[in-house]
Amino acid sequence: MTTRSASPAAKVYREPAVEPRSRAPRRRRHTLPWRRLLAPYVFVLPFVLVFLAFSVYPLFFTLRLSFTDWHGSGAAHWIGFDNYRYLLTSNGFWASLGNSGVLWLLIVPAQLVLAVLVAVLLNAIKRLRGFYRVAFVVPFVTPLVAVAQIWIVLFDQDNGAVNAMLGAVGLPPVGWLVTSGWAKPTLALLFLWKTTGFVVLIVLSGLQQIDRGLYEAAALDGAGRTRQLWSITVPLLRRSLMFSLVLQTLAVFQMFAEPYVVTKGGPYTSTTTAGLYLYNHITRADLGTGAANSFLLVIVVMAVSLLFVRLLRAED
Repeated sequence: MTTRSASPAAKVYREPAVEPRSRAPRRRRHTLPWRRLLAPYVFVLPFVLVFLAFSVYPLFFTLRLSFTDWHGSGAAHWIGFDNYRYLLTSNGFWASLGNSGVLWLLIVPAQLVLAVLVAVLLNAIKRLRGFYRVAFVVPFVTPLVAVAQIWIVLFDQDNGAVNAMLGAVGLPPVGWLVTSGWAKPTLALLFLWKTTGFVVLIVLSGLQQIDRGLYEAAALDGAGRTRQLWSITVPLLRRSLMFSLVLQTLAVFQMFAEPYVVTKGGPYTSTTTAGLYLYNHITRADLGTGAANSFLLVIVVMAVSLLFVRLLRAED
């Protein structure tokens, strides 16, 4: 009796066992593109929600409020364009815009000239450059209320340091904060001292983008420092200056804290700016008129800013 035994060749051609397929990699291939597609929206969603809640919704709420007579409580009655009609025929509204316009004339042109001169000096200084740059920025980061209180003490008519210095050289005291003629220049000086450092930083950043080879070529042609300033520096700083001009125009027409703390809008409403006039409506709970005032102020500022932008494009 013979017994069969498995040959070695049969072992060689035995089919390998098929392992069950794993479904996890296939699910990952299907879900990964969706994750990549949705990931940017998920990351941006918190900012969009905050923007809608704190910017878009208040904007449309204020726009609707400007057509009502709401006083902070009770029902808001729709009155159409009455708030806008009242403001456009109000002497106080136009006087506040006029005060802001005068302050703009006193502040912005002088500030741009000062910023260019200071930026050129800071760019030329080789030693302690960082110290001087920080020194010019310190007023900008100083709390405004503290600066305003210092201004009140310095320009006090009876006990102020400025009138004391005038008296030392035989000049009569000046009512810096109590006369209509001097109140605006005193406020303009405060605004200049506080915000010029910020404009200097903008101009300085534009100044450092200018190719030094232009100055070297101009020097070889015999151009002096003044000629280089007017023919190279100022034209090539045009965009930085226009940007500063728009920013400071917005800041001047929104000026509120300076006249509120220093002069309370006086004397005789001579320093009641557009921003302070808007605040007065809010303190009287006349929120409908205040909302209309804010939109008129936005229209004025946007018109002035667009005018400057068109001038820049025309220059280009």
